[in-house]
Amino acid sequence: MSEHRRVTPEAARELLAEGYVYVDVRSEPEFEQGHVPGAFNVPITHAGPSGLTPNPEFLAVMEAAFDKSAKLLLGCKTGARSLRAAKLLTQAGFSNLAELMTGWDGSRDAFGRVQPGWSKQGFPVETGKPAAQSYDAVKNRAAPRG
Repeated sequence: MSEHRRVTPEAARELLAEGYVYVDVRSEPEFEQGHVPGAFNVPITHAGPSGLTPNPEFLAVMEAAFDKSAKLLLGCKTGARSLRAAKLLTQAGFSNLAELMTGWDGSRDAFGRVQPGWSKQGFPVETGKPAAQSYDAVKNRAAPRG
């Protein structure tokens, strides 16, 4: 079984330039507030009245929308959900995964030092719910071939 790479925002930007597709695994409201330009939203959890709840369709939607050999870069808010998503997808046979270890906002390293995420680096940001990139659009698209 292959492993995924954990990358910094700088390395993530390079991967996107090389053709990786960004998959934002945050909830739909979080995605709409700001995301990496061109990102697709496939939440691993949904925001509900009692907090975040698991999305039971996550794996099925990912398998339907993306080829298992597609170059995918996963990201969330702090790196916790994207790490969980990367492990799940690796176990399901996805072979070209990278994961933004600091997420959108940032995280802390083992010593408590702040590690800025994508949005704190001054990198491009997109807001709203782009029609072709929303969770509903991803659920309804056929897996790309080729």
